[in-house]
Amino acid sequence: HRNMMPKTLEGQITMEKTPSYFVTNEAPRRIHSMAKDTKLIVVVRNPVTRAISDYTQTLSKKPDIPTFEVLAFKNRTLGLIDASWSAIRIGIYALHLENWLQYFPLSQILFVSGERLITDPAGEMAKVQDFLGLKRIVTEKHFYFNKTKGFPCLKKPEDSSAPRCLGKSKGRTHPKIDPDVIHRLRKFYKPFNVMFYQMTGQDFQWE
Repeated sequence: HRNMMPKTLEGQITMEKTPSYFVTNEAPRRIHSMAKDTKLIVVVRNPVTRAISDYTQTLSKKPDIPTFEVLAFKNRTLGLIDASWSAIRIGIYALHLENWLQYFPLSQILFVSGERLITDPAGEMAKVQDFLGLKRIVTEKHFYFNKTKGFPCLKKPEDSSAPRCLGKSKGRTHPKIDPDVIHRLRKFYKPFNVMFYQMTGQDFQWE
């Protein structure tokens, strides 16, 4: 894995991303053994929205899968959530963070709010730049909100070229989910969210 990384010169920062690191049990140990001073950035969003978004993405590739409601419950009558379903399990952030904190101090991890990344991208990017020890180059003037997409787009203020927006796989319309299921999921995630806020010292205001 180290050999696959690009060569980095003195004064450069190499970044690499994949969503599955955070939820893969072996990842913290492996990354720690490779580079224990690595700074980690984790983008998190409301786990209920995250689960529906996850399902929407799978649905776009496999239209024949059961409904979200069917997959979300072990027993619908009793209201038992199926926490083994990956779309739901990934959102139990406290569980995954516990694994990372066995190898990395909290000071080496930055949690970025997925919601604020949309409403205040420059504010979240300021935190990222500070965390990485970089000069604040990316500011408000680099973003504009695309109403059609529902996301901010990145532009170069000094450049007249078209802004860079997220691709067609982002911002898909979510299927309509039974409000009772949403309520049950919120209730399921609440204690885990509270635990996550306590562990990180940040209130993401998902309740």
